[in-house]
Amino acid sequence: MLEEAKRERDRILSEARKEADRIISLAKEREEQVRKEEREVLELERKVLRESERVKEQGERLKRLEEELKDLKAKALLELERIAGMSKEEAKEELLKKVEEESKEEAERIMRRIEEEAKRSAEEKAKWVILTAVQRISPQIAVNYTTTSVELPSDDYKGRIIGREGRNIKTFEQITGVDLIIDDTPNMVTISSFDPYRREIAKEALERLIEDGRIHPARIEEVVEEVKREFDEKVRKLGEETVFELGLSREINPKLYYYIGKLYYRTSYSQNVLMHSKEVATISALLAEELGLDVKKAKRAGLLHDIGKAVSHELGGSHTDVGVELCRRFGEPDYVINAIKAHHEEEPVKYPEVALVCAADALSAARPGARRETLEKYLRRLEKIEEIVKSFKGIANAYAVQAGREVRVLVNPEEISDSEAHRLAREIASRIERELDFPGQIKVVVIRETRHVEYAK
Repeated sequence: MLEEAKRERDRILSEARKEADRIISLAKEREEQVRKEEREVLELERKVLRESERVKEQGERLKRLEEELKDLKAKALLELERIAGMSKEEAKEELLKKVEEESKEEAERIMRRIEEEAKRSAEEKAKWVILTAVQRISPQIAVNYTTTSVELPSDDYKGRIIGREGRNIKTFEQITGVDLIIDDTPNMVTISSFDPYRREIAKEALERLIEDGRIHPARIEEVVEEVKREFDEKVRKLGEETVFELGLSREINPKLYYYIGKLYYRTSYSQNVLMHSKEVATISALLAEELGLDVKKAKRAGLLHDIGKAVSHELGGSHTDVGVELCRRFGEPDYVINAIKAHHEEEPVKYPEVALVCAADALSAARPGARRETLEKYLRRLEKIEEIVKSFKGIANAYAVQAGREVRVLVNPEEISDSEAHRLAREIASRIERELDFPGQIKVVVIRETRHVEYAK
């Protein structure tokens, strides 16, 4: 029993010694590893120290180089000032001026390119829309003058129209508000008046008197009153037919029919106002249809945009003010009021349909043969165009051509550059728009050319 215990004790002691030896061996290995790591750390510290010293040396060298660079820069500036004869501030100002000029030219080139691209794209779309709209209407050109001729059965009627001591002709002229011109033209009497409505009444009344044969003051008064009553109904009927033709019978107050019909006897630059209004309504509606806007709105505003011209000459004041008052009285909506004012730029456009009315108004007025001007007004307009153009600096000469629809501007190439010529064209067009009233549009062409002449001898 004791022997077994001794053997067990020896075994345990042996294992303990082995374990102690193993632990001592591990400790020695660990100690050796730690010493190795310490040596590596020391080596790294020495390397870092050497590197920091090298960096410090580089920094000091860099500082010396910076000082040398500053000295060289200062010497270079002094040398440049000596060579150029300019101070630092003067040289800086000259450099900035040059940069500004180059930047301005570059900006002009970019702006011109952007404008050309935008114009090309917009023009293609606008031309397609406008052509689609305009090609679908057949415009009627109605030109009224200030005189109307009435044919007589014979020259004997001239004496009867004049009457004893001129009583008949005086009565006729006083009641109708026209002038009767009885001259040597065989079998013809001329009615003269600026008002087509009065002329038409006078013509109808005179034809009835000639047909009846009884021409005296009492009969003249009776026939003229009768014609006036019939004409009022005829005018109202004409307005009603116009509204029905445009498909606006449910929208427009019937009390406006009379004023719409009366537009037939009004002219603007010799363009019949009713024909113009119908044309504007039709073009506006077609444009609205192409662009997906309200067709009825565009047509209604287009028809009534010049309604004030039906009575403005009788009441006084501008036709826009009279038209606004008339439409408000008969309950027309705000977009019609806006069209009346906006097409003469008396207020900004508030509705897209009104913008179409303004465009259609310009199209109707500008098409060939639509409007006429007196020779005096025409010449005055051409002179004013040339006067405006010549007031700009650098203009050599200016010529208004194409009946005043184009102005060609010749500039001095020494004073105006290519980029400035482009800007000048915009400025001239803008000033003409501000200072001049004209039908249609005026094309501004700026021409800059340089000629070099030599002679071979």
